[in-house]
Amino acid sequence: MTKNVFAAIDLGTNSCRLLIADEEGRELCKEIVTTRLGEGMYPEMKFTAEAFARGLDCLKNFAELMKKYGVTKYRAIATAGCRMASNGAEFVKKVLDEAEIKLEVIDGYEEARLNLKGALVNVKGKAPYVLVYDLGGGSTEITLATNSDNPEILHTISIPWGARNATEAFGLENYNPESAAKLRDEIKKQVSGFCLDCRLGDYDGKVCCVATSSTPLRLTSWVRQYGEYDRERADGEEVTVSELDRVIGEVNAMSREKLAQMPYVGEKRSFIFQAASIIFKTIYDGLGVQKLTASLKSAKDGIIDELVEKNGKTHKIG
Repeated sequence: MTKNVFAAIDLGTNSCRLLIADEEGRELCKEIVTTRLGEGMYPEMKFTAEAFARGLDCLKNFAELMKKYGVTKYRAIATAGCRMASNGAEFVKKVLDEAEIKLEVIDGYEEARLNLKGALVNVKGKAPYVLVYDLGGGSTEITLATNSDNPEILHTISIPWGARNATEAFGLENYNPESAAKLRDEIKKQVSGFCLDCRLGDYDGKVCCVATSSTPLRLTSWVRQYGEYDRERADGEEVTVSELDRVIGEVNAMSREKLAQMPYVGEKRSFIFQAASIIFKTIYDGLGVQKLTASLKSAKDGIIDELVEKNGKTHKIG
């Protein structure tokens, strides 16, 4: 009997992730490529020709890896970038035609649900409820849910700002107090609305917080002074907001060139790290949490779990 091999692709506004696993959920291959798909998208809200080509090349390479590992079922999702870009549908069609990958452009709710499913692995049993937030390149999702084997989403919001589009819209490659204040105000409004709508105060003392994406993993590596960005080591680590505040203060005091030299940031990420740090801090301040858990596990892991458990909504290769 032929064994199944599953794959998950998560195409974001800045990075594209691939996870291939066997039918027991054991990892066979994992890749993360910085496509910068949303670079130059603002203000026309259109993928540039260069970004379009980078994204397509990445997915062609992922298609080859899926063939190499004999993937039998997969789910490939695209998030904020493809939701917002005027040529997003054209990109999705090109990917299907040339990479033979069927991209599913999901909404903010589905993105939050998949992130929740993946991220819960790191906080099981910590509290009855969980706050999950995923800071992406083009949007940021915040979710309140039960911390259980079959989590129930109590409330979720998709904020239309992430590290990539906020950098371009607010001119934040280098820290600027005025621009930073404008971005903070935008995020504060959204977070305040979330807290009111879900009556977050009613859950005081019953909630743990987990943050997905590379920003918390990079900041955690910095807090712990690993000497390098080590996402595997940072995965599941809990840090206090006072520790994060100290490091983000250092970030804000650095030029982009200086950030590029930091082992926790690097050249590619340096362009968007100021905006990422501003959004990240504004959200945890607004939520009123005192500590959080950094998580490498996110939507791609949620997809694999569902393919393994119940096959979900899948597509056969070829």
